[in-house]
Amino acid sequence: MAAADYEIIDERFRSCINGSARVEKLFEGCRWAEGPAWFPAHRTVIWSDIPNDRIMRWDETTGQTSVFRSPAGNTNGHTVDRQGRLISCEHGNRRVTRTEHDGSITVLADNLDGKRLNSPNDVVVKSDGTIWFTDPPYGILSDYEGNKGESEIGACHVYCVNPADGSIRIAADGFKAPNGLAFSPDEKKLFITDTMAKPRIMRAFDVHDDNTLSGGEVFATETNGGFDGFRFDTEGRIWMSAADGVHCLDQEGALLGKVLVPELTANVVFGGRKLNRLFICGTTSLYSIMLPVNGVKTF
Repeated sequence: MAAADYEIIDERFRSCINGSARVEKLFEGCRWAEGPAWFPAHRTVIWSDIPNDRIMRWDETTGQTSVFRSPAGNTNGHTVDRQGRLISCEHGNRRVTRTEHDGSITVLADNLDGKRLNSPNDVVVKSDGTIWFTDPPYGILSDYEGNKGESEIGACHVYCVNPADGSIRIAADGFKAPNGLAFSPDEKKLFITDTMAKPRIMRAFDVHDDNTLSGGEVFATETNGGFDGFRFDTEGRIWMSAADGVHCLDQEGALLGKVLVPELTANVVFGGRKLNRLFICGTTSLYSIMLPVNGVKTF
């Protein structure tokens, strides 16, 4: 086994890794790498280099990296919807946008009752087309990741956008800084991290048929920093960013093991043709590792 790349906490983690698979550095040169998204149609990963105000793109077929868009509104989190369009959170412009197939930009959300959003951070699309995103203050705290400014809303919420009429509503509140979010494989629960809570935590909400939420109890607590962005595999395990790499949690929130990365990690996404390649945004770099497990298909 490539022992230097893993730490086994629970023996169940052995079935989640492959002894010959190594952590690979695919690109370096970012200031703060975040928000990876997998495009199956052209086998690329895009991610944000927030302080450099650019979206990067790595091509699996060639191994080459290029700039997808710059300037980019200091984008952070991204996802791909069921129509293959890019959904992005823009710190600098304080909005959530969609890149259409022709390259034009559609604004999906930029205010609540006329008050500007803080700095949308991470975003997911449910199978019914609703768009869910977090809105912490990181992009308005300084000019490093966005544009320094005041919170007009005065709080940090999680929002849901109805694509049928474009309406936006608060879906969950009570956070210091809601950050990463993802639905469970059956979409019956929504998990959200709070990165200004001390210690950082993940909360779990029950999702009802009308897309209202209830619950919100603490599901897991950080074990080594991170607890930023995360994704689920098909068995319901959580692959979570951390200070020392990526932590794998079981369905009850217990730590099974770690994929060790030489930089603090911010976010991950499953990609590759079989969704068994985990792409990892470290502080300055994009990494990947091949796994014997598969990510949940969300596109």
